[in-house]
Amino acid sequence: MSAHTGGGRRPYRNDRRAEAAAGTRAAILEAALRLFVAHGYAKVTIGDIARKAGTAVPTVYASTGGKSAILTVLINRGVDDPVVERTLEAVRTATDARAAVAAMAHGVRLDNERHLDIVQVMITAAAVEEQVEEQLRQVSTAYRQALGVLAERLAELGALRPGLSTERATDMLWFLLGLPSWRLFVAEHGWSWDETEQWLAQQAIAALLAEPKDG
Repeated sequence: MSAHTGGGRRPYRNDRRAEAAAGTRAAILEAALRLFVAHGYAKVTIGDIARKAGTAVPTVYASTGGKSAILTVLINRGVDDPVVERTLEAVRTATDARAAVAAMAHGVRLDNERHLDIVQVMITAAAVEEQVEEQLRQVSTAYRQALGVLAERLAELGALRPGLSTERATDMLWFLLGLPSWRLFVAEHGWSWDETEQWLAQQAIAALLAEPKDG
């Protein structure tokens, strides 16, 4: 009876340990992000992160690894955000060119809005960490490829300006909807996210789409 009861409790104890470990990991990641944003990636130490998270340095290493590993986890949150695939699906199934542009502008706005802090940390960290520099390159490449889905859909709809290739259209979309534009207008110039989304979408429509035919 005693042995059976003890065995029955074991999964419960394991669940409690897993919950505690997940809570510790979440606290570490949140502490790291806040410190990276406030002080810059290069100046923050694992000791700083441990103190902010209310835990010990060995616990940080055991739970999340070193600084670059923590940053990788934070970066992957943005990369794996479900809004990315939802946006691409909306673009691929759009039957109206303006609606396709609007869907992409809204989707990348949401992704940037949710993860602007980590994007800014990643950009500054890339100057001191070769691994982060490569991650930034990969994120930028994936972002451009997503914008390329819009360029291809506009071409399929026959909506691109005459003579405008999908490659050139993707370049223009990166200029208008890529990472730098959202940081410039929102973080540096204080525009609201709604204002920025609306204006950038309008510029993309004006730059890429053919003039509507009369009649």
